[in-house]
Amino acid sequence: MVRLNKYLADHGIASRRKCDELISSGMVLVDGEPVVELGTRIDPTTQTVEAGGTVLKPEAALEKRYYLLNKPKGVVCTNQPREQRQRAVDLVNDKTKGRIYTVGRLDEESEGLILLTNDGDFAHRVMHPSFGIEKSYRVKLRGQLEGEALERVRAGVQLAEGKTGGARVTVRKRGRDFTHVVVTLHEGMNREIRRVFAKVGYKVMSLERSRIGNLTGRGLRSGWWRRLKPTEVKDLLAGAPAQEERDAPRRKSSSRGIGKVKGGKTRVTASRRGAARPAGGYGTKNAKPKKKHLAPKKGKRG
Repeated sequence: MVRLNKYLADHGIASRRKCDELISSGMVLVDGEPVVELGTRIDPTTQTVEAGGTVLKPEAALEKRYYLLNKPKGVVCTNQPREQRQRAVDLVNDKTKGRIYTVGRLDEESEGLILLTNDGDFAHRVMHPSFGIEKSYRVKLRGQLEGEALERVRAGVQLAEGKTGGARVTVRKRGRDFTHVVVTLHEGMNREIRRVFAKVGYKVMSLERSRIGNLTGRGLRSGWWRRLKPTEVKDLLAGAPAQEERDAPRRKSSSRGIGKVKGGKTRVTASRRGAARPAGGYGTKNAKPKKKHLAPKKGKRG
């Protein structure tokens, strides 16, 4: 016997929390009948489960998938098939990915790191604040951030859902018109950073998630993805303590990565192992040939 929400999450339907919402709304059928009671247990070997018109087959071996994506602006974190905007799940162009979903969300105007998976337990552990997985954001604010407002953000601000848990805020640079800060959270309400700073009188001009636990975007350009290493998955599941983000200037990324095309979509122009691959694969006519380095011609001495 297994809990219904776990069974759904293990099949990549959504996170456990989202699966509970699907169950409560009557969108999950067991043996043809809607089940709305949370905590329901089923026997996958004898019962048939259907979610969103899809019958889940227990005999199918589900290989766990874990991806890290550097989400660009304008990309949305949804699995809605009718969505007209570009989706984060579509940027992971791994043909073997199956049905995956984002672990939490970044709003359309935000960018940076986001995890995608088909593992409900993994998604739950990364999102739930009790496991202590920190997430850091590089934020650009309009105006000079003053001490009183800074302390209010650190102490917690009252929002409609309740008071925020407070944030660790480090000021990286102050200018005449802008302030650059790094904000670190253990949990996050919907658009929390934007709403918190608006509450204390500052508009967020740009927001980039730069770290999830010990994962950083080093070498991962905007629009790129890679698979997580087994050790990285293990650390996140264990709630490994995060490393402080260095205040050193950001290194310039390699020229390999994502190329912009018409319509605002992204196109992979080059790749490396574990990251997004070129549309034509390796060693094809789509790949750019390497430049030959010719030795200089010998000349006569004057």
